[in-house]
Amino acid sequence: MNFNRWLGFVIFVISLYILWQIQQLLLLIFMAIVFATAFNRLIRWLEYHQIKRSYAITLTLGGSLIIITLFFLLIVPPFIEQFQKLLELLPQIWVQIRRGLIALRDANLDLFPQPPTTLAELIKQLQPVFEDTSFWKRFFAIFSNSFAAILQLLFIIVLTLMMLIEPRPYRQGFLRLFPSFYRRRADEIFEKTEIALGSWFTGIVISSTFIGILSGVGLLIFQVNLALFHALMAGLLNFIPNIGPTLSVIFPIMIALLDAPWKIGAVLILYFIIQNIESYWLTPTVMAKQVSLLPAVTLMAQLFFAKVFGILGLFLALPLTVVAKTWIEEVLFKDILDQWQSSLKSEVKGEKIEPEESNLLYPETPLDNPSNLSPEIPPDHR
Repeated sequence: MNFNRWLGFVIFVISLYILWQIQQLLLLIFMAIVFATAFNRLIRWLEYHQIKRSYAITLTLGGSLIIITLFFLLIVPPFIEQFQKLLELLPQIWVQIRRGLIALRDANLDLFPQPPTTLAELIKQLQPVFEDTSFWKRFFAIFSNSFAAILQLLFIIVLTLMMLIEPRPYRQGFLRLFPSFYRRRADEIFEKTEIALGSWFTGIVISSTFIGILSGVGLLIFQVNLALFHALMAGLLNFIPNIGPTLSVIFPIMIALLDAPWKIGAVLILYFIIQNIESYWLTPTVMAKQVSLLPAVTLMAQLFFAKVFGILGLFLALPLTVVAKTWIEEVLFKDILDQWQSSLKSEVKGEKIEPEESNLLYPETPLDNPSNLSPEIPPDHR
């Protein structure tokens, strides 16, 4: 290995180290890219209907601002009020749970130790668990300071707007990180990644809205208190597949415990039916174009990104997996493994490999193709 290769290897390792140190910043940038991609999908749809991009951006951002304003004016105040009521009911909920635990102990089941007498004692006993878990340390490290959270939100909003207004320089700048012979192909993969992210975002918004509305209506029918709070939590937690739906059912069960025992079973059946409708009807029909991910892959991705990046990685596990899936399919499978197999077959048959079939594995040098001396950046994809 000559000096140039050693130098390139050292620079590569240093770059990986720097990227690891700024991982939280990179996740915020990725979140801005996800939002920009979702908005850009709507902007392209408006452009397709003969609306100029500047007007399309104004309509999209203006409509989003109106929706967000109405959300904070109409939904957030009662949500906060119901959340405060839930906090006030927690001691009563714990009393009911403790009675159930004592009843199980008196029945000689020996499944549970002596339950704490008060909620404060329970929190004190659980404190070492929270302190020793790196997952929660990362969570509190990100969101412990409200001012830092506001700055992060502003950073995401500003970056999203900048990429929406003028996306071309960012796209072309990133394409220059690829070798000259691969830039057009990388631009095609970017296009497919954008479509995949847009499909995922559209699908998850439809799914979360569907689950939130059905949950709220069902809880109102069963007269479970704080129905608005539970419905919003069900919709928001749906952004975290597998884990989110399980977490969303905890609070309505706790509230139902204070009212009537039969409502616990009703809430469980309601959420089970809603999840099955979403899985077996909504996803295959309404969201047919949504990116399909195997359940095991989704779960492993959530565990991996939550372990590596903390709570923010858990929320971004799905879009990160969508991006990784697209690039692995296009680069590893289509451009390397498939081309390698076809190249081997051609060599066995004694056939000459066509340049367009092998240039991804054996790229032309600048001497073979003078155009590589000044590679052209692919046209703008807005």
